[in-house]
Amino acid sequence: MILSKHTRESIYSLLENVSDPEIPVLSVVDLGIIRNVIVTGPETVEVVITPTYTGCPAMDTIEKEIKELLLAQGLTAKVKTEISPPWTTDWMSETGKLKLEAYGIAPPAEATSDKSFITGRHKAVKCPHCKSFDTMVISQFGSTACKALYRCDTCLEVFDYFKCI
Repeated sequence: MILSKHTRESIYSLLENVSDPEIPVLSVVDLGIIRNVIVTGPETVEVVITPTYTGCPAMDTIEKEIKELLLAQGLTAKVKTEISPPWTTDWMSETGKLKLEAYGIAPPAEATSDKSFITGRHKAVKCPHCKSFDTMVISQFGSTACKALYRCDTCLEVFDYFKCI
């Protein structure tokens, strides 16, 4: 049994103080990128994060700020990044959506319509190179947040798919 004054819930509360560098009115908890918090010892914790899209430039800053915040509380933190399943706006908190609106950004109005990343199924997307429909989603986020990354199993080329939002 781990004896610690810090609990999973208290760590989540602390993480409310880490802002998203790109939208500072949102905490990383509001944004939904905190996948899990695991208290691993009396003074150690693991925080699992998921970027909003692959290659998000803010993730290094977020990881650093998480470690600094928890270190100030006497904790050593390991921050682990998981990209599967990919982040979705469904993970944003309702509070976060209200903060976005107050900040002047329209929040997502409804749940994402493409649940293929949850079911394991994917849309039939035609390869732009060989025109095959034998394609597979690699990531729901490609070179930009509005694109998904696919691979063609016929010609083995990787390509972006502009998602229907």
